[in-house]
Amino acid sequence: MQKRKKKGQKKKKVDPFSKKVWYDVKAPDIFLNRDVGKMPVNKTTGADYAEDKLKGRIMEVCLADLQKDEDQSFRKIKLRVEDVQGKYCLTNFYGLDFTRDKIRSLVRKWQTLIEASVDVKTTDGYYLRMFCIGFTKRRTNQIKKACYCQSAQAKKIRAKMRDIMTREASNCTLHQLVRKFIPGAIGILIEKECNGIYPLTHVFVRKVKMLQAPRFDAGSLGTIDVTEESEDVGEAVDDAEGGDDAGEGEGGDDAGD
Repeated sequence: MQKRKKKGQKKKKVDPFSKKVWYDVKAPDIFLNRDVGKMPVNKTTGADYAEDKLKGRIMEVCLADLQKDEDQSFRKIKLRVEDVQGKYCLTNFYGLDFTRDKIRSLVRKWQTLIEASVDVKTTDGYYLRMFCIGFTKRRTNQIKKACYCQSAQAKKIRAKMRDIMTREASNCTLHQLVRKFIPGAIGILIEKECNGIYPLTHVFVRKVKMLQAPRFDAGSLGTIDVTEESEDVGEAVDDAEGGDDAGEGEGGDDAGD
């Protein structure tokens, strides 16, 4: 007969990370630093493959780490795992955002905040929603403290923002567009073209959302060497008993001398 288990008997604790395997996350080749970090996932069991669990995961990375430039620390890049090759997770651009402290540092008194958003489609079939932000600034030799613009001027500036964002995004691929986001080229262009309506400062594409992506193409992510690397398993260490025996033998030799 089987013995009954005692009431309140605790289950054996198992380390959850003993069932996981680690993968290296690689950023797209448009960034200087492709090594994002590592990502754990449960090991493959039966028909439940670890690669399927990794695909579709989204992570947020600071642009300063990807570009090795601390001046870009206020920009956050979202990356989405699209493919798994060996022990590497290949990612693609999924969105952009500003840190909250950067947005709050831009908002000040005595100026007008102007925002605009537009839905665009790149030449390779990605649908994006782009959000632009800008602030009015004092004209040259202006004595008045405030620099508020009129509602008609703000309306024209918003229309100009939408036109420029649509023009810049619809004539290039997603990777070419991301290359424009990194140095803030679109914001500089908006600031230059809106100067005739009202002078602007601190113009940025502050947020980008991915609305729809085309069917995945592994070639667009760039290739990576997926040859199996030799794992660092460390060096063999003698058992405790063996180490004691060795110590005793050395002591005996010393005593004989």
